[in-house]
Amino acid sequence: MNLNELIPFLKELNIKPKKGLSQNFLIDPTVVKKITQTAEVKSGDIVLEIGPGPGALTDKLLKLGAKVYAVEMDPILAQQLHRFQNGNLTVIEADILKFSLSQLPPNIKIVANLPYHITTPILEKIFLNSFSSLTIMVQKEVADRMIAVAGSKTFGSLSLFVQFYSKLHSHFIVPPNSFYPQPKIDSTVIRLDSHPTPNIDPIFFFSLTRKAFQQRRKMISSTLPFPKDGIRATLEKIGERADARPEALSLDQWVRFAQELNLMKKDE
Repeated sequence: MNLNELIPFLKELNIKPKKGLSQNFLIDPTVVKKITQTAEVKSGDIVLEIGPGPGALTDKLLKLGAKVYAVEMDPILAQQLHRFQNGNLTVIEADILKFSLSQLPPNIKIVANLPYHITTPILEKIFLNSFSSLTIMVQKEVADRMIAVAGSKTFGSLSLFVQFYSKLHSHFIVPPNSFYPQPKIDSTVIRLDSHPTPNIDPIFFFSLTRKAFQQRRKMISSTLPFPKDGIRATLEKIGERADARPEALSLDQWVRFAQELNLMKKDE
């Protein structure tokens, strides 16, 4: 659905994009096509689409032969999605944060233009459920943090969280003029593939990393509730400096570090 099609569509329904729901509708068919190519959607795939809005992406997914579960919380837009019904579409009028993903088939492909104001809570929900791949549109700034590498200024607890549960496949930037209304920032489409999680209790792991990154300018030995000497020795054991700051450690190093601290805690 391009802009010349979208404007009359919205006028006929007597609705406007809701800022509170981060409704910036995709109007560039080229971007829609590139999203489905990035997600590698093919006939017979089962796809969860989050926040389909007017349905530009929904239409393309169905035409590719996918079986689509479209979760849309706006009741008017949810009802309008039925115009694409070809036997492969299930429209679910719900808030994705309140919808139980366990109702869907396992190892599903997820494709979504995520509401920018609740990106992280949605990711947290997705990662705790079974999925095959996740192809999402997010703010470029958020995507940069998600895929950042250790040692960079953008590497942080979000980077570790995303990389703990998934592996980057590919990504591309989407300019503001691909949307109506135009956002003030660039967006990024990023594909993440599910992979086995590291051998560490995630609750313990993320309690450590989040606490450390809350004071990212301080040395790790100064921020965590363990003996400083023990932390310094553990950092050196995994090949890092004793005075390392949190962004210096890669995911693998953080996992090894957490495993060592977990053993230290059990020995106390």
